[in-house]
Amino acid sequence: MTEVATSLKPVVKPTDNELIAWFLADQNPDHFTLLYRRYAGKVFAKCISMLSDEGLARDAVQDIFIKVYLNLARFNEKSSFSTWLYSITYNFCIDLIRRKKKIPVLLSDDVGRIGDEPVPEVPDSVLLEMKHERLERVLAELPEGDRIILLMKYMDEMSIRDIAEFFQKTESAIKMQIMRAKHKAQVVYDSIYAHDPIES
Repeated sequence: MTEVATSLKPVVKPTDNELIAWFLADQNPDHFTLLYRRYAGKVFAKCISMLSDEGLARDAVQDIFIKVYLNLARFNEKSSFSTWLYSITYNFCIDLIRRKKKIPVLLSDDVGRIGDEPVPEVPDSVLLEMKHERLERVLAELPEGDRIILLMKYMDEMSIRDIAEFFQKTESAIKMQIMRAKHKAQVVYDSIYAHDPIES
């Protein structure tokens, strides 16, 4: 009876940090493979959301994990592995968009300037209650900077401070940009789905 009970104990999965430590210690590729399998789907979803091209997204996932593989020793555990990985993902995709369009992907430099027209406050529920396929379409219609900042805030739940550090802007500027991006998302939604309320 004891043997049966013991065999039914749940298998404890290693943490991300444990897998990284093991890989750095013995260079066993199986440890990195586990990390890849754990996050590849999520990274692909982010790449699709940003690049809007399945082929580019698949290639990006491979390139991103090669970059992670080569730089894993630099991971310092100040943030979680997932946050570090997603930061690399955002940087890679932004660089890809810049090269593809030959234009910078930046947040508006005049965000928060005195004299800006006030932006209506849009509740988070406007985004969170949209049907998934509709949210994807709305995000695809937004400028890259707005789409990326909304993905960071609402998909990855990054803090305002982390987003500000990523874009090297003030927290107040990021808050204003998020407010404006939500307003744009609502305008886009209304223009496409005016016949069907968001809450439905």
